[in-house]
Amino acid sequence: MRNISRILDIRLPRQQSAFLWGARKTGKTTYLKERFPKSLVYDFLKTDLFFEFSKNPSLLREQLLAKDSAKLKEPIILDEVQKIPQVLDEVHWLIENKGLRFVLCGSSARKLKKGHANLLGGRAWRYELFPLVSQEIRAFNLLRVLNHGLIPLHYLQNDENCKKSLEAYAQDYLRQEVFAEGLTRNIPAFSRFFDAFGYSHGEITNYCNIARDCGVDSKTVKEYYQILIDTLLAVRVEPFKKKQSRQVITKASKYYMFDVGVAGYLTKRHLTEEKGEEFGKAFEHFMLMEITAYKSYANKDFAISFWRTKTGLEVDFVLAQGEVAIEIKGAARIDRKDMNGLDAFIQEYSPKRSIVVCNEKERRIHGKIEILPWEIFLQQLWAGKIL
Repeated sequence: MRNISRILDIRLPRQQSAFLWGARKTGKTTYLKERFPKSLVYDFLKTDLFFEFSKNPSLLREQLLAKDSAKLKEPIILDEVQKIPQVLDEVHWLIENKGLRFVLCGSSARKLKKGHANLLGGRAWRYELFPLVSQEIRAFNLLRVLNHGLIPLHYLQNDENCKKSLEAYAQDYLRQEVFAEGLTRNIPAFSRFFDAFGYSHGEITNYCNIARDCGVDSKTVKEYYQILIDTLLAVRVEPFKKKQSRQVITKASKYYMFDVGVAGYLTKRHLTEEKGEEFGKAFEHFMLMEITAYKSYANKDFAISFWRTKTGLEVDFVLAQGEVAIEIKGAARIDRKDMNGLDAFIQEYSPKRSIVVCNEKERRIHGKIEILPWEIFLQQLWAGKIL
């Protein structure tokens, strides 16, 4: 990882356990090894361990009760815990009766929820590890980020190897993740849906159109989207609904992939310069990922929405029920027309801050709208100055 220090900070008081969720290859295992170097680790990705504990989950209790107490002072790490849901009953017993601590790590809680697995009834805090964020990278290169994405391995690879890794991740791993967990039975339809997700990425979703392309009904398409959300492969952004209006879109959602590089592969995008429509879409996606990661890492509770009228006026991201309105523009010069959506939102909702995040070099103010270079916006975001 070339000494990349992650922002996530898991600090567990005495007798406190935690779940750590995150998409595959975001670095969960590496993070836990560095954060808890003295912890016992059970990695259920190992085939022998998986079969052994699947047949007899009580082995966990029996083995831990036989350990020297000194080895149990640190949290016990169960990696890929969603593969053996039954083991959580043993974890529950060990927490309640022996005061042990656990960090339960996985890429999806969906299988656990669907199988009514024991999620420990609030006994474990929830954390999430995202792909890399701007504050974790010293020599930050925007085009590299948008093309490679921020899955640690992909970001660090050269262009050719990264291209191969993105292809393998999207074509093999992501689909297999869903199929292997038994989250859908109709594999051909889900594969078609996954391809369709590329052209609808970051746009207002028309479930009927996608359903027609996939050969399934719209209810099934909604379920497929929910699978992506539950497996942490996508983020859903809902429309802003503070006031009811016939002129404002309030029902259709937007979906974004969890990583801008993976989304680039799905949309067949490769950027060579910091301008143009494709750059703008990738730039918007990257900013959403930064806001989403900040919200989690800083333990903030605010909604992230978008606002759009039926006439096409739009604000990309509305935070905290309208306190902050943010428009993302990849342009190096912001014109008056670029602020029409924000102007309309200001007139209707009077947000505390209205911001255009862009590729301009200097900060400036136009009426009630702040025009911020993206570097300054990210500095303010991670310093807690946006909200």
